[in-house]
Amino acid sequence: MTKILITGGAGFIGSAVIRQFINETDATVINVDKLTYAGNLQSLLSVADNPRYHFEHVDICDAAEVARLFREHQPDAVMHLAAESHVDRSISGPAEFIQTNILGTYTLLEAARTFWSSLDAPRKAAFRFHHISTDEVYGSLDETGFFTEETAYQPNSPYSASKASSDHLVRAWHHTYGLPVVTTNCSNNYGPYHFPEKLIPLVILNAVSGKPLPIYGKGDNIRDWLYVDDHARALRLVLSQGKVGEVYNIGGWNEKTNLEVVHSICAILDELHPQGTPHAKLITYVQDRPGHDRRYAIDASKIARELGWKPLETFASGLRKTVAWYLANTDWVQGVTSGEYKNWVEKQYSGLRTGD
Repeated sequence: MTKILITGGAGFIGSAVIRQFINETDATVINVDKLTYAGNLQSLLSVADNPRYHFEHVDICDAAEVARLFREHQPDAVMHLAAESHVDRSISGPAEFIQTNILGTYTLLEAARTFWSSLDAPRKAAFRFHHISTDEVYGSLDETGFFTEETAYQPNSPYSASKASSDHLVRAWHHTYGLPVVTTNCSNNYGPYHFPEKLIPLVILNAVSGKPLPIYGKGDNIRDWLYVDDHARALRLVLSQGKVGEVYNIGGWNEKTNLEVVHSICAILDELHPQGTPHAKLITYVQDRPGHDRRYAIDASKIARELGWKPLETFASGLRKTVAWYLANTDWVQGVTSGEYKNWVEKQYSGLRTGD
């Protein structure tokens, strides 16, 4: 039975990965999360009582605690998703991004290297460190072209610079120390359980409440969208079948302007949640983000060619599922928007030492 240590497992993508592992495989999962504002254990209630799921309340910057995790749990693999990830927050407060995304990755790499070096030959050969990153490390595209695994790094925000730094650390630990790593860089994710600071859940929840739908600039910035469950499947595939030392770009082949995304959400809500006037009338244009990258688009042909992965959801089907999920899960939404999810966590874990 495979035992996988997943950092950031209470986050949006991490929780999707964990739900798939528990529901679709016989793997044991150790969820390691600091539980910052975006960490929500209520996203994992469906698997929380499974004996193959374990939660560890640990900051990956805490070297002693991270070392304990490896010593006590003896994982066969690491999937590193823990990161500060919101560009706007990185602009107003970059320090947390440097701390978690760079120093945290370093701390985790060192603990993994020490643990891996101590393993017997078969376990050492089978061990994997999977680093999950973003397409934003590549910078911005013009009207044509795609990001490939060979695209030069040119990060433009504190967030993307911190993730680029972590990517370089992972690569260095492989080439210098031989740590068996794989890295993935993905496009914008969307789907259920997404924290509502991000574009798609923010627009859905604002529209349902009759609030303005803010769009940066003219709304003509372009992103490639990937349904989170498709991404989770790709991550599991790379972990099990990816070639050591390789990078795999994961994208949905779904380029849309921000304005197109918002109009698509409004059209679905007009059908599923009509409120008298078209939701698109709530669209409001706001001052553009500083240094806003023009366009992201991923060429995902390598992972398709070498590992046989392709997304199951189109943007239309995935977006419809996402809107329907938010409409049907008002308790989860209310818990997040009110902050009650934090109180729930404190009640669940009050009195327990870190790591229990």
